[in-house]
Amino acid sequence: AEFPAARAAETDPLAEPATVAVKAVRWGGFFRRLFAFLLDLLAILLLAAVMFLLSYVAYKVGLSAYGRAITWRNAVPLMFILSWALVFLASLYFVVFHGGGGRTIGKWVLGLRVVGPQQSKIGYGCAFLRWVVMVILAPLGLGLLWVLWSHEKRAWHDYLAQTWVIRE
Repeated sequence: AEFPAARAAETDPLAEPATVAVKAVRWGGFFRRLFAFLLDLLAILLLAAVMFLLSYVAYKVGLSAYGRAITWRNAVPLMFILSWALVFLASLYFVVFHGGGGRTIGKWVLGLRVVGPQQSKIGYGCAFLRWVVMVILAPLGLGLLWVLWSHEKRAWHDYLAQTWVIRE
């Protein structure tokens, strides 16, 4: 597409406006975003498995120091802590990657980037807002499926956080 270039106040008002070529924006579609998210889940699950294994070994060593073994009864605190650690890990993963460069591992593999207005970097605050809104609206499902109907392929969390997912 070609858009008129901004002219300085000194230019001749009768002269033809200059044009600049603007690269067309390619939106990140539903299936590309879905596969990127599935790759992100795989990365998070791998990190969580390492976290679980290290925590399990540490918990087992700690209990053995008192001559105890892990049972279902005394594993409840470990499971509670690991559950919240998984939530924290997923939150940190999406907020840091989106806020830092706009790409998670899945988005990087599939050539996607999360951007703000004028294709700017979104920052950590906006990435956090985007994540919280997605987590709140995800159970409804419609917010994510909205990508199928939106001209700009935006989910509800994208609208509320003023972000776009583009292909590079």
